Amino acid sequence: MIKINENFLKLQDSYLFSTIAKKVSEFQKENPDAKIIKLGIGDVTRPLAKSVITAMQKAVEEMGNGETFRGYGPEQGYEFLREKIVEVDYQKRGVDISPNEIFISDGAKCDCGNIVDIFGINNKVAITDPVYPVYLDTNVMSGRTGNYNSETGKYDKMIYMPATAENNFIPAFPAEVPDMIYLCYPNNPTGTTLSKEELAKWVQYAKEHSSIILFDAAYEAFITEEDVPHSIYEIEGAKEVAIEFRSFSKTAGFTGLRCAYMVVPKELVGYTENGQEISLHSLWNRRHGTKFNGVSYPIQRAAEAVYSEEGQKEIKENIEYYLENAKTIKNGLKEAGFTVFGGVNSPYVWLKVPDGMTSWEFFDKLLKEANVVGTPGVGFGPSGEGYFRLTGFGTKENTAEAVERIKKLWK
Repeated sequence: MIKINENFLKLQDSYLFSTIAKKVSEFQKENPDAKIIKLGIGDVTRPLAKSVITAMQKAVEEMGNGETFRGYGPEQGYEFLREKIVEVDYQKRGVDISPNEIFISDGAKCDCGNIVDIFGINNKVAITDPVYPVYLDTNVMSGRTGNYNSETGKYDKMIYMPATAENNFIPAFPAEVPDMIYLCYPNNPTGTTLSKEELAKWVQYAKEHSSIILFDAAYEAFITEEDVPHSIYEIEGAKEVAIEFRSFSKTAGFTGLRCAYMVVPKELVGYTENGQEISLHSLWNRRHGTKFNGVSYPIQRAAEAVYSEEGQKEIKENIEYYLENAKTIKNGLKEAGFTVFGGVNSPYVWLKVPDGMTSWEFFDKLLKEANVVGTPGVGFGPSGEGYFRLTGFGTKENTAEAVERIKKLWK
């Protein structure tokens, strides 16, 4: 008799964005003439940069030529891309990362989920609350949590670090010391950030407790303020305690192309049950080479083009477009009397829902009465209750219209 991984039974019935999609689909069927504006899921709307398209077309042509055709590429990624990443994303910021510490993948979401493979099942895990659901769900699947407690909205054995308006969205060190710490800055979903000083405190904390920080920097390209670090490795000593995740999805509009990368410094070590030091870089390299066959050559050439002079100019224009949308949302909601956060170093705007409403009730009201879709905060964790996320990834026209609809609803 085949047995299942019963940890999957601990998961809630549906992934957050699947639930939203189902609700929207049902509403659309009942109201076929409604013009629904979706500002919920973090998908981009701007077309790919011309330099990216040109590079990808050239690479495809190479694949059709016997002399330039390529089969399996290196699992870790082509050298031409890894060298560009090191040069532009790290060396220009004074950070010493080598190309062989870079692992190219098909998405930061995949990396955030796959990295748990190399860590022991008995590690204590800490997440900020609210949180990107993948950090939590993949650890549930792996068996590092207990059961879901419907009264608290939390999983047993998971360490939750509240990040709300009450603490300026800066999580405090937990009472129970974790082995694995998930940090995402600029933050998804709140759109808030940590200063270099605050992030340095976490690096020091991890060093003192021999913990590992899993740092998601997927939105670093949206940073506009000087004191906000683009990489955790800007903090001294971080290479000894942190793995960093990066993505081309929001930075360069690769949500449909799928390309990302992860940095696993060679200084990082984990420990066996008897205390023996083991290189995490070596473990990940072994796992990556076994379970992954690499990102396609045309996609990696497209990613390389992002780092060209023209590519940098083009993606900057797209990022500014989305940040302007976020500004439109933030300012419009303020005019309507909402308390809002984020939207400065991030495409996400995090707002407090009106008194007396839950985040799902606010979702339903926006959908039914304004035909606007956002994301209820409680879907990101119990501390997200009472909040709501809107994204700046829509078109300029739809974003402006959605804001006007919301303002009319709360006149």
